[in-house]
Amino acid sequence: MTRTTVRIAMNGVTGRMGQRQHLVRSLLALREQGGLELADGTVIWPEPVLVGRSAPKLRALAERHGLEHWSCDLDAVLGDDSIGIYFDAQITAAREEAVKKAIAAGKHLYVEKPTASSHAGALELARLAQAAGVKNGVVQDKLFLPGLRKLRRLVEGGFFGRILSVRGEFGYWVFEGDWQQAQRPSWNYRAEDGGGIAADMFPHWEYVLHELFGPVRTVQAQLATHLPRRWDESGTPYEATADDAAYGIFGLSGGIVAQINSSWAVRVHRDELVEFQVDGTEGSAVAGLRHCRVQHRAHTPKPVWNPDLPATEPFRAQWHEVPDNAVFDNAFKTQWELFLRHVVRDEPWRWDLAAGARGVQVAELAARSSAEGRRLDVPAPGR
Repeated sequence: MTRTTVRIAMNGVTGRMGQRQHLVRSLLALREQGGLELADGTVIWPEPVLVGRSAPKLRALAERHGLEHWSCDLDAVLGDDSIGIYFDAQITAAREEAVKKAIAAGKHLYVEKPTASSHAGALELARLAQAAGVKNGVVQDKLFLPGLRKLRRLVEGGFFGRILSVRGEFGYWVFEGDWQQAQRPSWNYRAEDGGGIAADMFPHWEYVLHELFGPVRTVQAQLATHLPRRWDESGTPYEATADDAAYGIFGLSGGIVAQINSSWAVRVHRDELVEFQVDGTEGSAVAGLRHCRVQHRAHTPKPVWNPDLPATEPFRAQWHEVPDNAVFDNAFKTQWELFLRHVVRDEPWRWDLAAGARGVQVAELAARSSAEGRRLDVPAPGR
């Protein structure tokens, strides 16, 4: 057995997502299983090097997980030739400068979304990485969730016939922070710090729609700040300057219409925190994070609208669960495995920074659409 060690500078892993999903449930989980074994018996062994601004937090995190290497000096870490990959999970406003430094240092790149604060910035990162000849990727974890993998199976198997529409509901109530602690960091609600639900979630919806149903051709959106006053981590009130809800209609290639509501000011009356309903001529499906339920044309009942009588049909019971038929690992870990294979063995990879720029473009157009009150065409992506 040959072991190939890949040292990875991980910037921003003291935050919730970077620590929980990327460090603990992805790279450390890979180490716990003995590394990532390839077909020829070679094992890829990820070696995280933690990077951040707080020495006490980094030291504590490293000690908790038995890691030797951490640093608050990003330049020194990028100057270390033994480090092959730079990973970024910082706040969006800090990402572009750090990624540019990593490109200049010749590191392969794997970054959280949105990749930049603007479409122009995202395109620049993609072009710089291409010119430098470094492998690069953007996190698109939703594609690897069990529910959406089942949905992809249905699409590729022709279950829907001609797909007509996609309807998505995402969100939950994020507490204001006064009488109960907020579940999300306060910067999410400050536009000046790169916050806003459209900037956060529309890049997700872009790649989900693009990969499963077709490229987004038009965007029409309404952004809102429903809760203008919140309290930060220290209990200090502040003005929320970023949108906490975004309502979008997307025209897709081929005539499919997608409508997705995203909100941090909604109380959940769904089976999962995100659900997509896909309707087609031959059948429909509702997919969430883990589950996917279907109703085929042959099993579709004939409801009759009668507001004078109570509904007696068990509508939810008329749908059928799609079986797993596979073992689904953590979505973040699955994509990390693909990226490591891409870096070490040059295996196929399509989720690059140019793909990430498409998501930033759609989020930017959504904000402009909301401000101007009109539908906007999506220009062809620049690479």
